[in-house]
Amino acid sequence: MTETPHPLYERHADTLNRALTAITERGYWSAYPESPSPRVYGETAAADGKAAFEAYLGGDFPLDQPGAGVRVATETSPFGVELAVRYPHAGPGELVSAASAALPAWRDAGPQARVGVCLEILDRLHKHIFELANAVQFTSGQAFVMAFQAGGAHALDRALEALAYAYAEMTRHPGTAGWEKAAGKGDPLRMTKTFHVVPRGVALVIGCNTFPTWNSYPGLFASLVTGNPVIVKPHPRAVLPLAITVKYAREVLAEAGFDPNLVMLAAEAPGEKLASDLALHQAVKIVDFTGSTEYGDWLETHARQASVYTEKAGLNTVVIDSTDDFAGMCRNLGFTLTLYSGQMCTTSQNILIPAGGIDTDQGHKSFDEVAGGIAAAVGKLTADPARGVELTGAIVNDGVLERLAEVTKVGEPVLESRTVDHPAYADAVVRTPTIVKLAADDAETYGREWFGPISFAIATDSTAHSLELLRRTVGEKGALTAGVYSTDESVLDATEAVAVEVGVHLSCNLTGGVFVNQSAAFSDFHGSGANAAANAALTDGAYVANRFRIVQSRRPA
Repeated sequence: MTETPHPLYERHADTLNRALTAITERGYWSAYPESPSPRVYGETAAADGKAAFEAYLGGDFPLDQPGAGVRVATETSPFGVELAVRYPHAGPGELVSAASAALPAWRDAGPQARVGVCLEILDRLHKHIFELANAVQFTSGQAFVMAFQAGGAHALDRALEALAYAYAEMTRHPGTAGWEKAAGKGDPLRMTKTFHVVPRGVALVIGCNTFPTWNSYPGLFASLVTGNPVIVKPHPRAVLPLAITVKYAREVLAEAGFDPNLVMLAAEAPGEKLASDLALHQAVKIVDFTGSTEYGDWLETHARQASVYTEKAGLNTVVIDSTDDFAGMCRNLGFTLTLYSGQMCTTSQNILIPAGGIDTDQGHKSFDEVAGGIAAAVGKLTADPARGVELTGAIVNDGVLERLAEVTKVGEPVLESRTVDHPAYADAVVRTPTIVKLAADDAETYGREWFGPISFAIATDSTAHSLELLRRTVGEKGALTAGVYSTDESVLDATEAVAVEVGVHLSCNLTGGVFVNQSAAFSDFHGSGANAAANAALTDGAYVANRFRIVQSRRPA
């Protein structure tokens, strides 16, 4: 029996096939243009998207789903813009019951129909990318261009990547097979076998404040395309981007003849523990989470009935041994530390530099000169407020401000954080990065994560000592990224060996337009699942294959 191609599968087959090729080639490819230019998206797209975003403010979000009779509003914008959007609120039982009822028809539709519908959802979201980008900007604190790219185009690419991996895994076996075995002088034994792709059950996506779409889309679409209904539980301070996502997903599902309750929003009331209640529900079989190590560990420990995929926190580290482009190294690291005020799970925190300094194309540089060079690059990027805020964005929550206050009590400042008045948003909370000098024995300080615009220049005995600290700190606490600068191939090889040992992705000698804290869909893996910072990678076969099972039936031919 051959699955009849669904019209939406046929409509988007070329996109799917190109994505399937991309995940095997691992070169550069993107399905969604990252430039918000009118030449790409049309003259009115930006204004139309901004107007659509503003139409949501201060009103009831248009979402017809369980819980629509009760509303909650919890968002506060880092830019000081009043949001006051009210979202439907439902309890765990109501959400899980509706999701469970939607599962059978979605399961029986088969992989091609499901991937076609999911591709149509991505296409619909892409048509509303400016609306989505504004929602990401004003809930996360990202500057607009970053919100458009990371929260829009790149998030869609990561979703498509997950669809490609999931479709490849679901279709690696035939749907049916004939089986024949010789049986001596009698007729051979003949069986017809059917292999069903069976979803695990209800899936839960727990979103984060900083990258509500980029971090949520892979899990959302990996679960949905493999047949699992998805309950989307946003961070209380970043609901709107995922509410918009759910809105358009439900529209497409209904238009395609499926129950829109396959995707539902789980907005949380203040003080409620909705994420935990849902995560422990016996019908919830998949949980995706991005956020704190503490809560990620709790989910892994307690949500025993579910497959739990977590991206948590770690000690992202850079080893500096030597460089043949000192200015380029400082510019590159300065940009890394400045972008979104260091509020990226991939931003470098610990910069390991030999106390005796390093050799460069500008001669030998002392430890202080290296740290000062990086600080000067940050200072240059943030000196002009109008330009600087387009890189730093705004501070996402009070926890970052508390850490900025706390770090003033440790080490010696190389660069102090400054308060900046945003030229467009008077109430925006903007802080520039700080860099603090530490000794190698200050492990109690640099051995924990300081999420936000906080980095440490750490004086080590030698590059070998730096590599030992990399091995120890990342081995114990995990990391999502590591970097190294050296003109010595043996140092690069030794660093790569340590990175492999502790399971962290490594970038070498970045001095141009590629940065350690950015990753490209279809080519770079985000997280490895091989250290404490994350138990899964975005995106690989292991990320999708456990979201479904193969159940077979066999009959005599």
